[in-house]
Amino acid sequence: MAADNVVGKDAGAVASVAALADDIVDFRFKGLPPNADGLTVGELAAERRNLFTGGFTTPVLALSAERVEHNLRLMETYSTRHGLAFAPHGKTSMAPQLFARQAEHGAWGITLANPHQARVARAFGVERIFVANEIVDAAGLAWIAAELAADPAFRFICYVDSVRGVQLMHSALSSAGASRPVDVVVELGAGEGARTGARTESECAEIALAVAAADTLRLVGVAGYEGEVPEATLASVSAWLHRLVSLAVDFDKAGYFSGLDEIVISAGGSAWFDAVASVFEEIPSLSAPVLKLLRSGAYVSHDDGHYKHLTPFNRVPSEGALEPAFRLWAQVMSRPTADQAFANAGKRDAAYDLDLPFAQVVRSASGVERPADGVTVTGLSDQHTWLRTDSESALSVGDWVGMGLSHPCTSFDKWQLIPVVSADGTVIDFVRTYF
Repeated sequence: MAADNVVGKDAGAVASVAALADDIVDFRFKGLPPNADGLTVGELAAERRNLFTGGFTTPVLALSAERVEHNLRLMETYSTRHGLAFAPHGKTSMAPQLFARQAEHGAWGITLANPHQARVARAFGVERIFVANEIVDAAGLAWIAAELAADPAFRFICYVDSVRGVQLMHSALSSAGASRPVDVVVELGAGEGARTGARTESECAEIALAVAAADTLRLVGVAGYEGEVPEATLASVSAWLHRLVSLAVDFDKAGYFSGLDEIVISAGGSAWFDAVASVFEEIPSLSAPVLKLLRSGAYVSHDDGHYKHLTPFNRVPSEGALEPAFRLWAQVMSRPTADQAFANAGKRDAAYDLDLPFAQVVRSASGVERPADGVTVTGLSDQHTWLRTDSESALSVGDWVGMGLSHPCTSFDKWQLIPVVSADGTVIDFVRTYF
């Protein structure tokens, strides 16, 4: 699928991604060289500075150019092989440049979580947005109605998971004078103790009937998030996915999708998309073609912790392998005892909600790199990384420590401008985030 299926044709919107290079480098962006103040981001990138010798300050988060490209190509190939449309979850990065790269690699659209995130995507020309939440914010719904009215090419879909939610949406959209109905999918919850979504098929049917009674809404399919299946296994996730498909079949038989050109069935986090692909291959023919929409988003940067161990590619190695693309560099600033050291990154710099960072490589002041053998991250303070060392020679004050991170969803949000670094340490670009 071509990139212009995602990025709108409006010249001003498309130019917004390119215009990010015109932003001025200054104190707003941590880790960037102080002596680059006043340059544009594009000018700094054009200088091809080295991350370690080009004036960047620590801590600094780097994104591997080669690994990002590898991951983009791998998921494009995977989606095509399995007949899936792909709307990766953009809330992972909130980076319009990555949205555009995903579009270039065949993405149908972008999945987001709320109206603010949708506003960011629209500001950069995204033409297809899937919000994986029910929206009951009247101001947000009024904005969505205005966007749909202003742009006939704009496709917007969101969850509904309650009759009350449908009623609130209808009231807000009616008050806003909505001229186009908002497309919605009924969310089937992933079981007791899971996150959002109606818990039973009968509740889903009640919601579908409520949508049918609201002329501001149009039911276009069903969806959910298999990552919330309690104590998930491949068998239990697959069982829930079969329920989701059966719900779509039942809705179709009941005539809830009458008049549609396309029926949406959507699932797919970053841990079980192999199950999604397998079950979705078995979707029977319905009254309209089915858009099998996968939404996995953490693949672009991948990680060295949570998803590294859960990725479906570990279960099916023949499909390929994602590569962790983040590395956080911090500098040892204190070595108070033989088995203890402290580096200058903390909770404001590193993801820590699921796992602590992983010490991977040590770079000496002379530029010599060695594996971080005997170095373990034991904790994070606001601005300190706690390091345990097995020997006095493992670390010295001034050394740089390169750390892998867990959970991309809480890595991007800590950095507004992230250097993109080639394998030889050259900074070739920067990724801007909006959280």
